[in-house]
Amino acid sequence: MADPHRPGAPGLPATAYAVLGLLSFGRELTGYDLRKWSMNMRFFYWSPAQSQVYSELRRLLAQGYISERQETQRGSQTKRHYRITDTGVAALRAWLSRDEVDPPVIKHSVMLRLFFGHQADPEELHRALHGYLSWLREQRADLGEVGRGLLPDFRYPHLVAVWGQAYYAAETAAVEAVLAELERLRPPATPAGPPAPPGPQDH
Repeated sequence: MADPHRPGAPGLPATAYAVLGLLSFGRELTGYDLRKWSMNMRFFYWSPAQSQVYSELRRLLAQGYISERQETQRGSQTKRHYRITDTGVAALRAWLSRDEVDPPVIKHSVMLRLFFGHQADPEELHRALHGYLSWLREQRADLGEVGRGLLPDFRYPHLVAVWGQAYYAAETAAVEAVLAELERLRPPATPAGPPAPPGPQDH
C-alpha cells in the first residue's frame, strides 16, 4: 500500500498522474471513459493510447491509488469502473505541490524544417507552413468548442482552454509573420529579355 504522506509517488510517470487527475473530478470512470476524457488534453499535453491508459490503471490499482468495481454484463463480459482513493488524492496533491515544475519540451518539426531551409525547395517550405497554419486554425476551433462545454462545472480546465486559445492565436500570428518574411526573401523574378529578332524565314 502506498504511503499517503510521502511527497508524490516515486517512479510514477506523468501519464499516471494524468489518470489520477481525471479521476479526481469525483466521477467513476471506465478505461474507455478515461481515454475519451484524455482526448481533451491533446491541446496542451498529449493523448495517451488506450493501452497506456489501461497500463497505468493496473499500476495505480496495484499501489492502492484507485479502486475498481466490476460489473458483469450480458455475455459474461466484465466492465471495470475506477475511482480515486484517498491515498490517490494525497499522492496527486503532493505531486501538484512540488516546487520544481518541468519546463515543456518543444519538438517542433515545422521549425526544424525551416531551420534547414537553405537546403529545401522554397515551395515545399511554403506548403509545410501553410499546412501547419491550417492545422492551427482547426485546433483553435476545436478547442473553442471544448472550452464552451466546460463551464460552469470545470473552471480550471476552462482556464487551460482559454490559455490554449491564446497560444494557438499567437502561434498562428508567428507563422503568418514567417510566411510574410519568406515572401520578402523570394528572389525577384528575372525580367524577360527583348524578343528575338525575326529570322530570314519570318520575312
